[in-house]
Amino acid sequence: MLLYLLITCLSCFFFAKSLSLPPWTSKTKTLLSFYFSKNFFTNILHPTKPDLASPVLGQMSILDLPDLPLDCILDNLSPSGLCSMARVCSSLRERCVSDHLWEKHLKTKWGKILGPSAHKEWQCYLSSPYHLDSPHHQTSHHGLTKIISLIRSLSSILGDDNHRRRYPSSIPLDSTMSFYLSLETGRFWFPAQVYNRENGHVGFMLSCYDAELSYDTHTNTFQARYPPHGRRAIAVEKDVTWERIRAAPVDASPHHLYVSDSLNELKPGDHIEIQWRRNKEFPYGWWYSVVGHLESCDGNLNHCQCHISETLVLEFNQYTVGSRWRKTMINRRDHREKGNEEDGFYGGIRKLNCKEDIEMWKRLWPSSILE
Repeated sequence: MLLYLLITCLSCFFFAKSLSLPPWTSKTKTLLSFYFSKNFFTNILHPTKPDLASPVLGQMSILDLPDLPLDCILDNLSPSGLCSMARVCSSLRERCVSDHLWEKHLKTKWGKILGPSAHKEWQCYLSSPYHLDSPHHQTSHHGLTKIISLIRSLSSILGDDNHRRRYPSSIPLDSTMSFYLSLETGRFWFPAQVYNRENGHVGFMLSCYDAELSYDTHTNTFQARYPPHGRRAIAVEKDVTWERIRAAPVDASPHHLYVSDSLNELKPGDHIEIQWRRNKEFPYGWWYSVVGHLESCDGNLNHCQCHISETLVLEFNQYTVGSRWRKTMINRRDHREKGNEEDGFYGGIRKLNCKEDIEMWKRLWPSSILE
């Protein structure tokens, strides 16, 4: 009996395969496939009221999907999509605020300018009892309006405009989502470094200074606050672009001498950054320079002994020949802060081994030689 049934089924199968269908059937199949797939994802992303006349469709829910496809859908959503999905129900909210979903977005957009000091500052920010009410950490009206528009009316997640100073319990303060949104709204000022501070002022060309930065989503730029120079007020710069910002490459305070660990290996042609400050009340900035040859050396590599000399020549080729800023010399064996009130003070040195860092300085090179 079973053998007879098997033979019958196989015969029907091969007979059906042998029939040639009209050409329009393949197009119909494609359209139907597109319709059902489109309808499926429409129901997922824009849930509607179930039709009482269709009990089967009324029972369908994104939560009925297995974990793997559901995670794949959430993993491919943008930050605004995750926020919108989190408004659907409490179960999806728990998934959409998960750190692993937001870490990718944090790294993609903010990873290049967030260093260890920024993450450390975020932890201090969270532990501060007044961090949500501090005037330095409040979101501007334009920034808040923009971010609420960006993430499609997140009143159920971030709170409305009248309650923007507090987060709801549905978003843990120490979550990656909270970190991302605090950066996106400009609420959190994070430490980083800015190339050519104060809009490329001639006195800061080819330098990089520490600053606190706040993002303005309305202009896609940053506001920078620089440490005070002695008794001077804090300098503030607006409209700082992404290209001018970097994470601090070393964990060094702008007020302390950086302990150099590469002095003995430096040789002519090496690219370096050196700390410099106008006087001892000012913070250090990092300045680009190239290791040069001693005056007694003709530059011939076959006879050059500059790499074993105790004296290290540093050249700042953005300045004209003869300028007092063009060249300085330090002792590589016993290096410490060197300088005076007239020429400023030179501090620690770090060698540039990354081609990307060197290319960045070359892109910032001034269009004309400085005096």
